[in-house]
Amino acid sequence: MAPSKVLAGARVVLPTGTVDDGRVIVDGTRIASAASPDAEVVDLSGHWVVPGFVDLHNHGGGGASFAGGTAEDVLKGVATHRRHGTTTVVASAVTGDLDFLARHAGMLAELAQQGDIAGIHFEGPFISPCRKGAHDEQLLRDPDPAEVRKLIDAAHGHAKMMTLATELPGGLDSVRLLAEHGVIAAVGHTDATYEQTLLAIDAGATVATHLFNAMPPLGHRAPGPIAALLEDERITVELINDGTHLHPAALQLAFHHAGAARVAFVTDAMDAAGFGDGRYLLGPLEVEVADGVARLVEGGSIAGSTLTQDRAFKRAVTVDGLPVEDVVAAISANPARLLGMDDRIGSLEPGKDADLVVLDAAFDLVGVMRRGEWAVDPQLG
Repeated sequence: MAPSKVLAGARVVLPTGTVDDGRVIVDGTRIASAASPDAEVVDLSGHWVVPGFVDLHNHGGGGASFAGGTAEDVLKGVATHRRHGTTTVVASAVTGDLDFLARHAGMLAELAQQGDIAGIHFEGPFISPCRKGAHDEQLLRDPDPAEVRKLIDAAHGHAKMMTLATELPGGLDSVRLLAEHGVIAAVGHTDATYEQTLLAIDAGATVATHLFNAMPPLGHRAPGPIAALLEDERITVELINDGTHLHPAALQLAFHHAGAARVAFVTDAMDAAGFGDGRYLLGPLEVEVADGVARLVEGGSIAGSTLTQDRAFKRAVTVDGLPVEDVVAAISANPARLLGMDDRIGSLEPGKDADLVVLDAAFDLVGVMRRGEWAVDPQLG
């Protein structure tokens, strides 16, 4: 057995607050309460140590796709995001042929069984053509509970979330079915009214897929889904904090009304994340990435992001001015809770997985540990 490690001298963000000159003890794959006598001491003075990031909504990275790639592609994307601090990732599919989605879910389920991903998120095909974004309109369909069940079954217990336009025929029954099977029903890519959104929440929806994006804007006479999703304490709102998807004032609005306990930062990343500009495919649609912004070649709609969670974290603190503790909640603790994994991940506590990120004083990433092993070693620069 390797000796335990003591990460010492950093500002450590715990569930109870930030501890200056704190320490985190790692024993094997877990966080421990006491160190062995021969423990290796890693001096992290002048740094921050925060929990590993948890991404609920991610389509790929490193030039590889979670939505249509092979198992090797998925692992490549996972490794890319891990180097940027995401120690737990849910693989998101995009709209496609139902049989293809079922087959692909079977492959992703094997990776989830191995612990490489935390589960599967189906974004489409049960979404509104009025708010389709970067989804192929020809493949969209109304939510049919039987077809929803087909995808759940194909995931072999690893379906974590499904995004629905709940106002469509079959939408509310599908939300109820998802809730019965322990799958998060997320309202998104929707043209719902305020009142229709309230019905979805009462039926069991608990997440807003990338709030503000792919839904009607907030109106003073027709408040639409945004107001309903922000005001209800049962909803956690996803936010893509890349400076492209949201104006800083919109992000502040969400934090003010929902509170830090009901926000989950997601990347909605596609293949180009951590890779570079160029031409890519998102499902069957061609995407052009220029200056880090992904848009459909045909029509110009924003097509996911090239965001990584370390950039989202730094932006939240240095541009948006959010407290570090609130950012940790949004990027680690809250998504871990939604996934039902907060007994293992999402905070730095004894007994939990040794998943953590080391940031320098400027909030740039310098270290990543997953289950006690350095994916990015801060001592190696």
